Amino acid sequence: MASRPPPARPRSGAKAGEKPGATREQVERRERFARARRESLRPAEADGPALLYGWHTVTAALRNPARHVRRLLATENAARRLAEEGITVTPDVVRPSAIDERLLPDAVHQGLYLEADPLPSPAIADLPAQGIVLVLDQITDPHNVGAIFRSAAAFAATAMVTTERHSPDAAGALAKAASGAIELVPLVQVQNLARGLTELRERGFLLVGLDSEGEADLADLPLRAPLALVLGAEGKGLRQLTRDTCDRLARIDVPGEIKSLNVSNAAALSLYVATRALRRR
Repeated sequence: MASRPPPARPRSGAKAGEKPGATREQVERRERFARARRESLRPAEADGPALLYGWHTVTAALRNPARHVRRLLATENAARRLAEEGITVTPDVVRPSAIDERLLPDAVHQGLYLEADPLPSPAIADLPAQGIVLVLDQITDPHNVGAIFRSAAAFAATAMVTTERHSPDAAGALAKAASGAIELVPLVQVQNLARGLTELRERGFLLVGLDSEGEADLADLPLRAPLALVLGAEGKGLRQLTRDTCDRLARIDVPGEIKSLNVSNAAALSLYVATRALRRR
């Protein structure tokens, strides 16, 4: 009977928990991924660049005159496509691997990587008192927030309001999921959400919190503009102080067996219902 080969030994200097035989590049990428997970909810450094990747995300930023480009990397094919579409910013042409090594393993960059200044965050006092504002109460998943940004842009929302902490940075995976919408919808970041909601009320906004146990279906409420729709994180929903600060609490009645929706789907549906209601008025 053939003898079994001895078990693979970890390479010299391997850390506890690493898979035997892992290459240095694999280990470094896993470490970058873990570090990004730990740091995803920390406030971005004031002078740090926003890291953007993906075709729609990067091209929307390049077309936004409010964006200041620091560095643009593109593969040969992506650079050619930029020129064909009339985007005149000259990139550094690199191999795909040069972009891969700057991103997390699951990032789909489509040959474009951009370092740019973050967009300015307006104050609530600077927002026009009109239309619909979306307020996010500690929604931390960047893909959900990115999808909400996309819906906000589709329904021409006036702005999005989030907290400075316990919210993902408007770059990276969030920007990729938003598919260019972060260039279209102003993002207001406040230190204290209850105070931010109070300031919106003082400027004439009706504050409606979305809650599964709300007093009425959103479609049945007498909505008016300017309107702020307040959404909470999946699972825990709106925090108690946020609920108490809202003028009304509304639910979204659905006919199926499943009564709860993903928060990004709830945002899109509430925007649709509210937009139709405001048009009727």
